[in-house]
Amino acid sequence: MRDAPFLLYEPPSTASETALIVEIPHAGVLVPAPFMPELLASARAIGRDADLYVDDLYEEAHLDGASMLVARTSRYVADLNRAADDVDAQSAVSGQVPSSPRGVVWRMTTEGDRALTGPLRKDALELRLEQVYRPYHAALRALIRRKLSRFGRAVILAAHSMPSNARVAHGDDDGRVRADVVPGSRGRTSAAAKYIDAVDSHARRRGFTVAHDEPYKGGFTTQHYGRPSDNVHVVQVELARRLYMNEATYRPLPGAFDEVRAWCRDLARLLGELSVQ
Repeated sequence: MRDAPFLLYEPPSTASETALIVEIPHAGVLVPAPFMPELLASARAIGRDADLYVDDLYEEAHLDGASMLVARTSRYVADLNRAADDVDAQSAVSGQVPSSPRGVVWRMTTEGDRALTGPLRKDALELRLEQVYRPYHAALRALIRRKLSRFGRAVILAAHSMPSNARVAHGDDDGRVRADVVPGSRGRTSAAAKYIDAVDSHARRRGFTVAHDEPYKGGFTTQHYGRPSDNVHVVQVELARRLYMNEATYRPLPGAFDEVRAWCRDLARLLGELSVQ
């Protein structure tokens, strides 16, 4: 349990359950001992590139009927929002070319520094996939199957956070200020309109600025699982970190943090209610 790669939180009773899954793949900062020797990324980089506190922001969603899947392991071990075969030859000896330096294995930090001592051996890559990546996605698939069986649909809120200003890693390094909330739905294809619009209207009612798919359209979870024609709906929700934390010190902002947490719980409650209508 100490090094469990993820945690699963279920509603307090089946009577309160909804078709919503809150999926949080990037909040974790743990680096289990077997993966430490290969890692060059600093503790600061691990914190900077994690979605710090997103698990805390949504921590009460299961009390309103959602199932919650929360990663504990750092994305520097395995990025759960990437495809398992998104590995280039500079990241692992079994990798393909071309690919991203930040695929399922990150070989560069978002500041452009080296994250690995060198390309992973094939067995080292397999260990990350076997111990972290595959169990997480097996659990997510099992949740989807259960929701489909019970409700005829599954709705995934893929919960993330983002740096408030554009950064080098994303190719938009002019320092522009990002919107408060970015719903990612890959051009409104990963979910029915009512779920996408609910995120939009809930943000605007709070006075948050909204930019759909900019700069994040939704990662692997959104693209791979979002199949409205099969009654599986996924909306990735990115929150600008300035809303709830000091991005220099990594500390929550007094007052603001609780307000954003209440907004997140209300969002999960809203999507949960929509999911069973």
